[in-house]
Order: sequence, then structure tokens, then C-alpha cells
Amino acid sequence: MTAKESELLLKDGKITTVPADTLSKTRTNAFTDARPAGRGHSLPLVVLSPGHSKPRSELTGLAEELASRGYVVAAIDHTYENVATTFPDGRVTTCVTCEITKGKGWWAKLEKSRAADVSFVLDQLTGAHPKWKGAGLIDTSKIAMAGQSAGGASTVTAMLEDSRLRAGIDVDGTVESTVPASGLSRPFLFLGKPATYTPGKSEAASWEHVWTGLTGWKRWLLMTGAVHLSFTDLGVLVDQVGIEIGADIAGARAMDITRRYVTAFFDQHLRGKPQPLLNKSSASYPEITFCRPPEKTCA
Repeated sequence: MTAKESELLLKDGKITTVPADTLSKTRTNAFTDARPAGRGHSLPLVVLSPGHSKPRSELTGLAEELASRGYVVAAIDHTYENVATTFPDGRVTTCVTCEITKGKGWWAKLEKSRAADVSFVLDQLTGAHPKWKGAGLIDTSKIAMAGQSAGGASTVTAMLEDSRLRAGIDVDGTVESTVPASGLSRPFLFLGKPATYTPGKSEAASWEHVWTGLTGWKRWLLMTGAVHLSFTDLGVLVDQVGIEIGADIAGARAMDITRRYVTAFFDQHLRGKPQPLLNKSSASYPEITFCRPPEKTCA
């Protein structure tokens, strides 16, 4: 992040206990302009979409995990939905949608807008004149999407709108869009927090509605102790600076679990490598429970 992006994100979160440029100094494992490794048309592509008002950089840990395992990762800053998006010329746009009154149907409209963003990015990466010099590495038959919060909710719409997306993950995002009667047959994973998405809770109704329309491989997983930010880098960073967000699981542990299950899902559905982790509870990750929405049970 740039210093300005850090300042605006911290201001949006009303965090005044750390220097304004703190997030621009966060160390990562990624390097600018590193030469990508891989054979031509051999690498799966995963698109990542962050929560509303949040930057793509909040998913850096997940992006690095996937990239380190041989995935091409394209994380999207949704312009005018993010508190700060910096363009190559230095121009910084802010969050116009944050100021809009969000009435009935507003979030469904946002999900369609984000789906259009995703299709545009896929066009730019895999079209006749790709914008990335490493685009020739991408296997265009192995493209998928994951997102957190509004980004996760938008994954459903993006998959319905763009058949290039072969699999998808919604991480803790309430879905406003509907799945048509014809259903969605491609693999899909829900990963969320029990406080909101335990089957039978009123807040879980959006997932339950989508669940009935998913006709292919599907899972509904919950992470005990998690809160909304636990699935992003911000869950780790708030622990480091001593900000309490109500989570009963450490940010680093939550990130480790999120990385593990997201990677397992894509390894199985983009690379054809069966993942027993996705079939039942694991002693290594007791925080994860598998839910059966029709029975309203999780174990």
C-alpha cells in the first residue's frame, strides 16, 4: 500500500493509535516485477475480490500462498468502492459507494458491477492482446474466483455471468443475488463465521438460498472463533498493533486455516488433485466444522 492508501484506510476504520503510514510499511513476501515461473499455458488463474471499501491488499497473504503454489493471482481494486485506489499516474480515487444510501436491491446491483469488473480483468489477461507480459503462462481452462465479504458474495454472480470461472469461493459474504432455476453446477465453497452463517440463523438465509441452487460439488464450512476480518490480512495486523476486534482465534491461525482450505479447494477443482481435507473434519484444524444446511447441523 502507499502511504496515502494506508492513511485513508486507517481513517475509515477510525484507528488513530498507530502512525498513518503504518500499513504502507507492512512487510510482505512479494516482489515487484519478479519473473514468473512456469511453462506456457500451464498455470491456473485465481481472481480475488476484497470486501466493500477494502483494498485488494487485504488479501495479500492469501494471494502469496496461491502464487507460491503455482497459481497466477489477479487481485482487483474495485475503483470507487475502495477507500483508496492509486493509479499508475499517482491519482487516488476514494470510495463513492460508501456515501450512497443502500436500499433494497443495492447490494445485488453491486454484485453485478463486480462481476463485470471480473469479466473485464479476464478479458485483459486472456484476450488477444493481454496486458500482462506473463499472460501466456495462464491455462484458460482453469480459471476460478474467491472473495471476502462483498467480494465473496460477488463470486456467485460472477460465476453466473461468466462461464470462464470454473469454481468459486465465498468467504463470509452475504449474497443478495439469486441463482436461476437452472442452477449452478460448478464447484462452490462457503467459508464463514458461525455467528452469522450457522444454518438456521436468519443471517444465513442468503447462503441457504444459494445452496439449494448449487447442483455440483459444494461445501459449507465455518471457522470457530472467527469474526469478519479474521479471513483477511487485517486480522493478523490488528493483533500485532493491539487492537481488539472480538475474535476468539488468533489472526495468524485464522489466516493459516483460510489459506489451507482455499488452496485445497483450488487444488482439487482446478488441478484435479483430490483433497481429503474437504471431505470431513480434520484433527489439524479443529476450528473448522462442516455444515449440512438441510438438517441445520454443523460438526
